[in-house]
Amino acid sequence: MRVLVTGGAGYIGSHTVIRLVEAGYDPIIIDNLSNSKRIVRDRLTSITNRNIVLHEFDLRDAARMDALFDTQHIDAVIHFAGLKSVSESLVTPLEYYENNLGSTLALLRVMLRHNVTNLIFSSSATVYGADAISPMSEEMPTSATNPYGWSKVMIEQMLRDVASAHPMLRVALLRYFNPVGAHSSALIGEDPLGIPNNLVPYIAQVAAGRLDRLRVFGNDYPTPDGTCLRDFIHVDDLAAGHVAALAKLACSAPGTRTWNLGTGRATSVLEMLHAFERVAGRELPFEIVGRRPGDVAVCFADPSRASADLNWAAQRTVDQMCADTWRWQLQNPDGYPIEVRLGFTQYPNISSPEPSQLSRV
Repeated sequence: MRVLVTGGAGYIGSHTVIRLVEAGYDPIIIDNLSNSKRIVRDRLTSITNRNIVLHEFDLRDAARMDALFDTQHIDAVIHFAGLKSVSESLVTPLEYYENNLGSTLALLRVMLRHNVTNLIFSSSATVYGADAISPMSEEMPTSATNPYGWSKVMIEQMLRDVASAHPMLRVALLRYFNPVGAHSSALIGEDPLGIPNNLVPYIAQVAAGRLDRLRVFGNDYPTPDGTCLRDFIHVDDLAAGHVAALAKLACSAPGTRTWNLGTGRATSVLEMLHAFERVAGRELPFEIVGRRPGDVAVCFADPSRASADLNWAAQRTVDQMCADTWRWQLQNPDGYPIEVRLGFTQYPNISSPEPSQLSRV
């Protein structure tokens, strides 16, 4: 099967491309490289020993999308492409709705025109909103607290509606919790622009000396150590979940299915910090500051449906997540190299909004 991976040069997409090759699929990537680098394709080629094809354009370019589908037989699509920063979405909501909804609409139109009927959508645990009680199951109502989250809620509903109107479609909605870690080769990993918005890359940069300390937003939550609890999942386990979902779709009746991809285990901010200290071999500086508005005390998955339906479960421990992140950080201290393309320089580290200490998905 040839699988089109939108946003396949990004963090989760690139790890999924490796898993697809290992499972015998033939992936091709579309990515506009707005939040990724062309060098990822070269590193994927090195890891897989396969010439990974990267098409560099935006999904909303209808002419190029039609040309690609006209010239390539595509059996399935895994849709990662989209803007993903919670804080940024609050500042530029129109851009988030235009990009995330618009690119999905464009993708659906070209799939329907070319009779491509299998689609996996990269959704998020943010669709459970702020009031959901953990463990979170797929039957819970959806909501959101920011434009990024609402874009995921809206796309999920849009996909259900389109699948109802076009009964040949098979759609999987995969709701992620908190992806962390890196490939064991340390050739690909999470490369945030500027100051990281997620907890584990932030800790890694503290350990590397790029940031002076971790700020922990609140230690008075009703949790064992007073800090927030989250469900962290290794990105390779997450990638394996996509391959399992793809195999399930291929032998299922048409319709829409939803699966949580998480570990079902909650880890606190301080527990994650201490796990990273173990792999780094030293204590890391941190300070407790006031709570951040909108953070909930506890958020973790009920992954039982994915276990039953997909025969899938997360395998890697928190220590493994930290070890792989630290290896990536040491071997790529500044992330992916700077690229010069299309008349401008793409820098790996630019200013960004105030960092958050919790991974947001």
